[in-house]
Amino acid sequence: MFGPLGLPELLMIFAVALIIFGPRRLPEIGKTLGKALNEFKKASDDLKHTIEREVQVEETRQALSPLISPATYTVSRAEPVSAPAGDQAVPTSPPASPSTPSHEAPSTPTPTHFE
Repeated sequence: MFGPLGLPELLMIFAVALIIFGPRRLPEIGKTLGKALNEFKKASDDLKHTIEREVQVEETRQALSPLISPATYTVSRAEPVSAPAGDQAVPTSPPASPSTPSHEAPSTPTPTHFE
């Protein structure tokens, strides 16, 4: 039940604790020790779940890596790049100057000083 500790050892530990701390403080110490062990258990379970989740994410990432292909070409501003075989760009002509008047509001002069 308690590993290598038998009943005589547990009674001796309890008697020493009772003598050192007294009958009034012993329940408080037991309650505090129980809370501390419970918090430690929660923290260790949380750490265990976090590690398992990270391993699962890494396994998923490794399983999907062959399916996701990296970029096959890069674009550099220094050198022109021809389009790959699958990318057919259609040349467009620049827009012609409009023959109809623009519908923009005329600009108003800004005042140079305030009165």
